[in-house]
Amino acid sequence: MKANQLRRLEKMYTRRIPPHEIITQEFARQLTEISHEIGRQVGVLVDRKGHINSVIVGDATQIVLPVMDRSRLAASRFNGLRCLHTHIRGEAGLTHDDLTDLALLRLDLMAAVDVEPKTGLPGLVRAAHLLPARANQHEEDETREAQIYGFLTPHQPGQLDLDFVELIESLEAELARNRGARKAADTRDRAILVGVTTGTTAEAKESLEELRELAISAGLVVLDEIVQRRQNLEPKTLVGKGKLEEVIIRSLQLGADMIVFDRELSPAQVRAINEATDLKIVDRSQLILDIFAQRAQTAEGRIQVELAQLKYMLPRLSGSGAEMSRLMGGIGGRGPGETKLEVDRRRVRDRITLLETKLKDVRESRAQRRAQRARREMPVVSIVGYTNAGKSTLLNALTNSNVHAEQRMFATLDPTSRRLRLPQEQEIIVNDTVGFIRDLPKDLLAAFKATLEEMEQSDLLLHLVDASSPQVENQIASVNRILGDLQLDAIPRLLVLNKADLVAPEELENRCDVYNAIPISALRRESLGRLVNEISERLNPDV
Repeated sequence: MKANQLRRLEKMYTRRIPPHEIITQEFARQLTEISHEIGRQVGVLVDRKGHINSVIVGDATQIVLPVMDRSRLAASRFNGLRCLHTHIRGEAGLTHDDLTDLALLRLDLMAAVDVEPKTGLPGLVRAAHLLPARANQHEEDETREAQIYGFLTPHQPGQLDLDFVELIESLEAELARNRGARKAADTRDRAILVGVTTGTTAEAKESLEELRELAISAGLVVLDEIVQRRQNLEPKTLVGKGKLEEVIIRSLQLGADMIVFDRELSPAQVRAINEATDLKIVDRSQLILDIFAQRAQTAEGRIQVELAQLKYMLPRLSGSGAEMSRLMGGIGGRGPGETKLEVDRRRVRDRITLLETKLKDVRESRAQRRAQRARREMPVVSIVGYTNAGKSTLLNALTNSNVHAEQRMFATLDPTSRRLRLPQEQEIIVNDTVGFIRDLPKDLLAAFKATLEEMEQSDLLLHLVDASSPQVENQIASVNRILGDLQLDAIPRLLVLNKADLVAPEELENRCDVYNAIPISALRRESLGRLVNEISERLNPDV
């Protein structure tokens, strides 16, 4: 680039566009003439007072906007800058990259000025801005672009009859009004769910449906669900770059507070996605941990959940720049000591050690209670199964108890034991246990070892299954897999199909035959007679 061309670019910083105008004829001509001379796109970022914030020179097809600080960007505001740049190849309108930058950077406006190929004079100005989400907006009714962007009618620079300040203020007022109305009506966090699979789309949708139930159980409002099928998972961001941009744009346009991924994200993936958006990023494991934290009632339950959360969080503690550096030991390295990040990590490790000590005491206390039960020769039956299968309801029905039970995932975290008198006047202990789920976080499973050890002393496991669930086979397989991981395969097991009243008789009979199972409805005590007799026979095979 020649010296005089550089000087002309530098002089642009001294120019000012009247705040109420998008672009003037004179400024558009300055942009297009130099762009025509150097054969590259030229762009500027203009603040709301009309001052030039940045001048950007790209190549023949695009410009690359500088990284912007989003830390002060409110959800009900744009970032206060509009981008004006040239198109020199006769592009028919704003490109996909133009619109993506407009959305991701929350620009006030994106405008492209056509450069006449022979004269270098400005042609039509094509511009777009973001649209506030509407309450009745549905993707099947409109194209995604029509939902997200408002396109201005193309005009020559001097013929843009629009008050730019009035436009932006009205858009931001509508954004604030919509968000305020949603928050006033419902203060829960709002989320978009994202599933990615290398298998079939049907499997991903099934898993995403379970993620929706988890999200609702955690108190989230689910705004949308997005599924991507890939040959291989993207190591850096799990989904591809284009799909991530689509998810972020959709989240911003719908007013989401967070994005929930249906897989466990690595620390590196969390960092990479956080670089692309200010929205909160949550993965499946983190969501389950949050539900457990909400449900834990006893001191023991809270210890176990906190331990699992800290183990999950430790490798994800991160910083950047100077915060990531650590003064090394040795000559020239002694002095101030640890950085904040290292202090945080050390505190987390110390807390983990303390909690593991407390859990050790819990395990010893439980072992003593189990030994007392063994001396009394009381058989133990544990109810296991997928979350929300009805385990607590069955315990209440069998033992005439009032253990807390409700129709939501992980309603029970703290195990409960009750006595049951069998028809032969034999007393047994019945344990209610925490529900299982596919891809249960390993840290959570390890933290709940003290609780799960109750099952190790069981004489019989009642594997309770929700017979009405469309995912019966997958749920049975998941529970069997977890029981195998816990090395509980050797304990006798009885499969019980609950909620039998919600299944067609022919289908129920077929499932009972396939799985050699007993059908019941835990809400109807009269349906439990066969189950009680079968428990008695299993515990007393010689009687």
